[in-house]
Amino acid sequence: MDKQLTYKFIELELLSLLEKENDYIASLANCTALLYEKLEQVNWVGFYIIKNNELVLGPFQGKVASTRITIGKGVCGTCVKEGKTKLINDVHKFKGHIACDSSSNSEIVIPIFKNNEVIAVLDIDSPILNKFNQDDQFHLEKVSKILENSRIFI
Repeated sequence: MDKQLTYKFIELELLSLLEKENDYIASLANCTALLYEKLEQVNWVGFYIIKNNELVLGPFQGKVASTRITIGKGVCGTCVKEGKTKLINDVHKFKGHIACDSSSNSEIVIPIFKNNEVIAVLDIDSPILNKFNQDDQFHLEKVSKILENSRIFI
């Protein structure tokens, strides 16, 4: 399936899933499953949620992951600190990268906001170098906006 169509399907399916559920854990779990199933060449999709000023592992698909990440550390912690998407073409060149799965080579992390503060991040890894581009960033930021505008974080 064409990448644009895949993302359109993801957006529509996510809207449908969120319409029927208001629990954020259930909703994030379904979101990770949807992204993991529909995106090609990814080996980890999940959320880290800010609790007590650190990132705590939330729903995910893939291998075992770091349970807690300090804000400002690794790609996810840097995303929170900067409040913007981090698109990393080669994680091995990112100073301070936290390696959970040695087969991951590229990563994109998108912040999720509530009341102008980052409350969580969507983290997606791939075994392919340079897997993610500006087009992926645009569409995954739309996924983030769909989550932000849903009632799951009220």
